[in-house]
Amino acid sequence: MNDAQLTDELASRVMGWKVASGRFVKPSRSWIPKWRFAPLERLEDAFLLLDTARAAYTLSRSAAGAFTVSVRLSQGRGEASGEPKPRIITIALAKAAGIEVDR
Repeated sequence: MNDAQLTDELASRVMGWKVASGRFVKPSRSWIPKWRFAPLERLEDAFLLLDTARAAYTLSRSAAGAFTVSVRLSQGRGEASGEPKPRIITIALAKAAGIEVDR
């Protein structure tokens, strides 16, 4: 699964948005362009996913600078480590949601 497909899947499953051509349609029928939601690149969007999913999570950083994230959802648990921080958070959340992630 590539980054765009993962973002679409998370927008659908976690955020409850519909995936349309070039945009996400929110439940209120408003929409945002796809480029404005980038949880693999933007820390704000990664935390928005965590908050919306109501995930329990831990985030730590090693002395070498790598991040480790553990995410718990009602349906599972996911872990990821490395850099950058938004990508690692999003991958751990995707794994917890049962989404196959290449990294």
